[in-house]
Order: sequence, then C-alpha cells, then structure tokens
Amino acid sequence: MLLQSPWVPRLADIEANAAERLVLALADDIVEGRLTGGARLPAHRDLAWKLGVGLGTVTKAYAVLERRGLTRSVRGRGTFVALQEAHNDREIDLSSNAPPATLNARILAKTLTGIARRIDADHFNLYAPPAGHVEHRRVLARWLATLGLSVDPSHLVLTSGARQALSLAFDLACGKDSVLLTERITYPGALALLRRKGCRVQAVDIDAEGMVPEALAAALAGMEPGGGRVIYLTPTLHNPTTATMGMARRHAIVDICRRAGVTIIEDGVYAASDPGFSPLAALAPDISFHVNGLSKSVGPGLQIGVLALPAGQKHAAEKLLQDAPMAPSALSCAVVEDWLTTGVISSIQYDLRHEAQRRSSLAVSLLGASELVSHPDAYNVWLPMERAAANGFVSTAAASGIRLTAPDSMMADTEDQASGIRFCLGGPSFDDLTGALTILAGLLRRRG
Repeated sequence: MLLQSPWVPRLADIEANAAERLVLALADDIVEGRLTGGARLPAHRDLAWKLGVGLGTVTKAYAVLERRGLTRSVRGRGTFVALQEAHNDREIDLSSNAPPATLNARILAKTLTGIARRIDADHFNLYAPPAGHVEHRRVLARWLATLGLSVDPSHLVLTSGARQALSLAFDLACGKDSVLLTERITYPGALALLRRKGCRVQAVDIDAEGMVPEALAAALAGMEPGGGRVIYLTPTLHNPTTATMGMARRHAIVDICRRAGVTIIEDGVYAASDPGFSPLAALAPDISFHVNGLSKSVGPGLQIGVLALPAGQKHAAEKLLQDAPMAPSALSCAVVEDWLTTGVISSIQYDLRHEAQRRSSLAVSLLGASELVSHPDAYNVWLPMERAAANGFVSTAAASGIRLTAPDSMMADTEDQASGIRFCLGGPSFDDLTGALTILAGLLRRRG
C-alpha cells in the first residue's frame, strides 16, 4: 500500500499558467522545509482532480521539478522530494549579467549561408587596421544611429567586446594624476579594470535616477585644481541598480561636466534595452567617450565592442592600438551587417525585452521584498542591504548552490556600508531561475 502524501495541494498565487503555478507552489514548500526529503508527492491523477487541472499539467510540472533536482521518481512507487540532492548537484549562476538566450541554430545557419556568398576574403587574409576595417565601422555606426547616437565612422574604434572598449577609454581619458568619479555602486568589471590600472576612484552618491548632479558638483568643487578629472557612469539601466536617467538629469550631468572641464565616459551597453533617451555622447560629443557592444543587446557570443571617440582622440587611440590590437572577428562583423540589413537585430532586441520583462516579473513575484528595485527591461534586480548582511547572504546562497555577485566588487568606496545584492536573471534557463529564486526567497524570509 502506498503512503499518503503529506502535501496539501495548491497553486502559487502568481500570473502564470497552471503548470508554472504548480511548480512554484511545490518548489516553495520543498525549499521552506514544509515537505522534507523523502516525502511522497500526490499521485498525478489524484492531484489533477483535486486542483481541477489537466493530467498533462501535473505531468509537466513534475518533470520540471525532477529536472531541477527537487524531486525524484521511482518506478511503481511514485515521486519523492530530493532537495539535498538538488543542492549538491550543481551551481546555478546568478552572478553574471548576461542577456537571456534568444538565438537559435536556424537563424545562425541561415545567416552563415547567406554571408558565405558575399563575404570579403581580404578581411580574413589581412590584419585589420588598428581601429577596425572601415566597412565594419560603417556598419556599427549604423547600429549606433538606431540608439540615437550619430557618429562618423572615422571616430569609431572596434574591439573584441565592450570591456576592451571600456579599458581603452580608461587608458585614453585617465592620465597619471587623474581622478575618476563614478557611481558609489557600479559595474564590478569597470572597478576591477580601474584598480588593475592603478586609477584613483572617487564615489559619487546615487538615487533612483543614477548619479546625483548635486553630489557630482560638490565632489568636483571639493577637488584640488590641476590633474585630469573624468567621470564614468551608466545612464541607462545602471548596473546593478537598474536606474535610468531622464533627459533633465542627463542635461544636468553634461552641463556640470562641461563647466568643470570634465571628460565623460558613458557606458551604453544597455541602451538598446531602453532606447527612449538620448545618450550623453549625443548631447556632448566633444567631451564624451561612448562605450557600447553587441553582447548585452544581441548575445554574449557576439564579441564586438564599440568606442565612439571625442574629437582629437583618434590618433591617440590608434597609437595605443598599435601595441595591443583589439579588432573583432571579421565573421562577427559580417553577421551584424547581415542582421542590420534583414531586421534580425530588431527582432532579437524585441525578443530580449519580452524575455527580460518575463524574468523581472518572476523575480518580483517570488522575492517579494518591498525594497526590491527592478526595471522591466533590465537583466537583473537589485536589493539594497547593509554591506555585512549582503556579504553574509551571498555566502548563505552559495551554500545552497546559488552564486551571486560579491557585494564588495560593486563598491567604489571600500568603506561604504550601504550595499546590496544583485540578482542576475538572464543566464540560467527559466526553470533553473525559478528554482534559484524560490530558494533565495526562502533565505530572505528566514533572514527577515
């Protein structure tokens, strides 16, 4: 005789189909310990009848739970909770702010077949010029124009990824005695680059729209005259807080920088996800470096970075690139040209925004913290938290098989105690993301 299941059937109270609601309800009760390891789940038909759903709905939900390692099925006996096995199996990475996967083999095969007939063999037979082939720079200038930035291709440098473009911008803008001002919480990759280069970094306060103009003005006024001054900021979908500057804020930042003689390094890698605002480099092209790339707006495998230069920086950039060329793959550039012409990039960006919104909605509904900060088009959500508590939470999550970004890596001021947790949503499969967020929600409830 089979043992009766201890679980009281229910569907999670979220906007989703019945299978997803059942998965969330069971996963939550397993992670919270209301269903312990070895506990039997209800039989498929019995559960379908009690919940008023189809048998296929239950079968699909149970299959998802088993793939995530939360349950195990035994032939002839039923389905049982296996949470400990799930924790020990593998790690789910929520530390990398990658876009969700939208590309498929069919699109790639069709693209490669088409460009094979017309690709320029010289782009493979010869080394690229320091700033990239002029044809490729024209292609990327067309793409930047769709984001509101009109730039002459001769003022573009192409690199193998946006981080290389950012590194080059730092080298060009930051001299030996320069001070770089940035948001007090910012992109960890930028801080790692700056610290590796030995740059002096000064934190500037932020609010719901990003860098605060009054805080920037006060920081500049308090600095000793002489030496270079540079600001680095992300005005659209700021990483990690998801803040986006309105146009009034953008004009205020540009005006302060222009009056103070400050160079701007604008990180625009998320601009394609929320293209409703002009880039800072469009407002002040003479004092702005604009960094962008295709990895966040199309896919991580498309390693093409773009650096738009202010006037007078072209020769300095080419000189630096003579010693360390960074030109992207000719094949990747050919793919971008094809996709711009055929409209594939617009289609991919539409799909990315739709999937980002789905994942952001899931995170908000599962994590449920009132202080959680999100944007429907961002690939992450942000939970403000005191620094010591944030570091402790990251360690607790790691013990549960979930990797999160180290809070200290995002802090411009190493003494700042107001930190937080970045939950990156784009990398894992939707099932893995659901499982990880369910576990994290349980950890947050126990903490609170």
